[in-house]
Amino acid sequence: MKFYLILATALIITSAINAQNRVIHGNLTAYNSFPVMNVVVSSKKAKATTISDSLGNFSIVCLEKDVIMIKPKGFQSVNEKVNDKTDSLQINLVFIDTKKNRELAVNSGFITETNLNYAVTNLEDKNNEYCKYSDIFTLIRSTQGSSITVSNSGVITIRGGKTSFSGMDQALIIVDGQPTTNIDWITPCSVRSIEVLKGADATIYGTRAGNGVVVITTTKQ
Repeated sequence: MKFYLILATALIITSAINAQNRVIHGNLTAYNSFPVMNVVVSSKKAKATTISDSLGNFSIVCLEKDVIMIKPKGFQSVNEKVNDKTDSLQINLVFIDTKKNRELAVNSGFITETNLNYAVTNLEDKNNEYCKYSDIFTLIRSTQGSSITVSNSGVITIRGGKTSFSGMDQALIIVDGQPTTNIDWITPCSVRSIEVLKGADATIYGTRAGNGVVVITTTKQ
């Protein structure tokens, strides 16, 4: 009887462990256009490893709340968190354009020389991880975490910002060095970087920066 109890317990534990395992499918691109091949993809908790194929596709086993890690030479590293709702990932790897990195990317078989040369010459505005977002507000909301909120009407506020003399709590928006109140026209693919400033870091923009500042740099500056 004791043996069967132990066996049953072991089967329950094994089933529970297996239930936590799930397969995540993904695709790797460069410049949001070309597949990135032969890249090692690993899951931190499950300790699984795979390699992207000729189309940039991969499938990997993950555990609950796992982290997918991608660290190809010549590109920015990626640590992508997954949860129980994650089934697939579209990841654009940001290429760090130097002569050495061009050689590494090509010699490692990540991307063909022809595709890379075309991309760095013609597709600079696509060398970011932002193109997957539908609009600038979704991009800001998704990438800046809990430090920032975006209302349905597009009003941006920063946690920790001090209410300004006007009684408004809206953050100051700076796009390519110029203050603006309208960013509807900015497409996610055209964004080079987003920086959130508050407190002492925001004082360089004067009294208008009392609620914090969102600094957006585009590829068109």
